[in-house]
Amino acid sequence: MKKILLILLITCFFGSKIVACDICGCGVSSYYNGILPDFKKKIIGFRYRFNSLKTHIGLSGVESYLTTVERYQTAEFWGGWNIGNRFRIMSSIPYSFNERNNQGNSTKKEGIGDITFTGYYLIYKQEKTVLSNLRLGQSLWIGGGIKLPTGAYNPAEKQGSTQNSNLFQLGTGSLDYMANAMYDLRLQDVGININASYKMNSSNNHDYRYGNKLSTAAQCYYKFRPLHNLSIAPNVGVVYEKGVTDFSNGFNVDISGGNITIGTIGIETAFDKLSFGGSWQTPLSQNLANGFVKSNNRLMVHVSMSF
Repeated sequence: MKKILLILLITCFFGSKIVACDICGCGVSSYYNGILPDFKKKIIGFRYRFNSLKTHIGLSGVESYLTTVERYQTAEFWGGWNIGNRFRIMSSIPYSFNERNNQGNSTKKEGIGDITFTGYYLIYKQEKTVLSNLRLGQSLWIGGGIKLPTGAYNPAEKQGSTQNSNLFQLGTGSLDYMANAMYDLRLQDVGININASYKMNSSNNHDYRYGNKLSTAAQCYYKFRPLHNLSIAPNVGVVYEKGVTDFSNGFNVDISGGNITIGTIGIETAFDKLSFGGSWQTPLSQNLANGFVKSNNRLMVHVSMSF
């Protein structure tokens, strides 16, 4: 038993390298959700996200009068519905509060973001006993979805230049498509959760197209059960995000795209039908918009109820 637990833990920390998505931190990106709570039929929930970044950073990280701090807060209502034993539908409705500060001047905007709908199909599920008394469980879901252009897009924000990042938006203004996969492996109370998403973006009405995004995350967790209907699961993991450059009027936007590796630590708690938790994410390495954008720490908290 000890050998199996050790192998699984090693796999969590060293075997779950991930490849993934987004010039992170802005209001039109960042789809990291953490470990989703288990639910049998339906679930509704609320998530709060906070992230920030610096733009217009000079060579070698030098700041100037152009350097701007952008903060993004998002309140997100989401829900899921299992149809039968193999189909799942999920949706999220975000409301964002964006703030940009430069040289003591502050600009704010708020409003609904881009609504998403995703459908999943359960490819594989297994529950069995191994080594006489250890419970092994695993599941694999794949799916696809759409992101609607419900969030406001202001073309003036890109200032007509391919040298300016176009992050301070409530939405992309485009109809985009997503492919997703979720895999969970659990041996007794130790588990690893891996999810991946690839977002294919189209051009909006202003001939601007955000770069396609690939995003994956891997998290290891351990479930404590101090009471019969109470579980507490601390977790650690890694997120890797990668995005190609944007296009504006058919030209590459130089200040866009890039990649980032993020370390995460969090906790998930479930009591009867109520679940809540949170995570803290900190950049481990990054190269965003050719070094002209720097992402800071992120925070996410959530609460949900299944029924």
